[in-house]
Amino acid sequence: MRFPTFLALGVATFVGFSAGGAAAAECPRGTLDARFCDRNGDMVADAPEAKDQIDPATLIFAYTPVEDPSVYAKVWDGFLKHMEKTTGKKVQFFPVQSNAAQIEAMRAGRLHVAGFNTGSNPLAVNCAGFVPFTMMAKADDSFGYEMEIITYPGSGIDKVEDIKGRTMAFTSETSNSGFKAPSALLRAEFNMEAGKEFKAAFSGKHDNSILGVANKDYDAAAIANSVMKRMIERGVIKAEQVKTIYKSQTFPTTGYGHVNTLKPELAEKVKQAFATFPWEGSDLKKEFEKSGEAKFIPITYKGHWEVVRKIDQAMGVSYACK
Repeated sequence: MRFPTFLALGVATFVGFSAGGAAAAECPRGTLDARFCDRNGDMVADAPEAKDQIDPATLIFAYTPVEDPSVYAKVWDGFLKHMEKTTGKKVQFFPVQSNAAQIEAMRAGRLHVAGFNTGSNPLAVNCAGFVPFTMMAKADDSFGYEMEIITYPGSGIDKVEDIKGRTMAFTSETSNSGFKAPSALLRAEFNMEAGKEFKAAFSGKHDNSILGVANKDYDAAAIANSVMKRMIERGVIKAEQVKTIYKSQTFPTTGYGHVNTLKPELAEKVKQAFATFPWEGSDLKKEFEKSGEAKFIPITYKGHWEVVRKIDQAMGVSYACK
């Protein structure tokens, strides 16, 4: 299926904080918050001066809140023990309930290492000083997921236009596949907007949206198919309970990284923990191989998240911190 032409529109431009004068020249920052600098042009916050760097006794880790946090505390346990050995620090799993709470925790200094979902990566980078450096990939180095619009058999919805007059579920406004990409798609390709041609509901998480469609609580939903694949593999839903009416191009998946304030030596050890983690026999592999992932690969925010930033631009999304 075709992906929308909105990627070429440039409907809006981001407005970054401008310090003005000599300060701006000394500290370029692009769209980053005024607290940060980006002197090397990689679009993420530089490490601050030595006096402002942190070396916590316990590293706090959080996985993006796309599914039940209690399930993923066990999934990540082996990895966190590996990170403890690599960094020499205690590592604690922090179950977050929303993208906003996760970003705020890092911005406030309570979260040090995290996986932010595709759509919230730009806000985490610009407002919280998040420095993504890796993501999961398949054994052949291919990566990513697609946004799908799903419904249930017998809903009377066979194509996107059939959603008119019905209720469609989104996850949250910070989600790429759960809100931003489908909203731009519906507007650009089908001239449909929430609140006009159809009713919108917000489920909070991808699994809620998927379950909602499977149980016929929602007529349709926009979801990340990697989440749906894992839910089917775990038996949370049956494949025949849902059907896909639209599938997008491939997006980068959850980006993992650290807060920019970590001491560079510690930040490097965090990177090593991801790069050297033994997947074979791990709970991490058991869970994520359901959607094809088999290892971590290096990434850059500037390169891998370009398509997401273009979607944000088309949606008029601002990266200004609230």
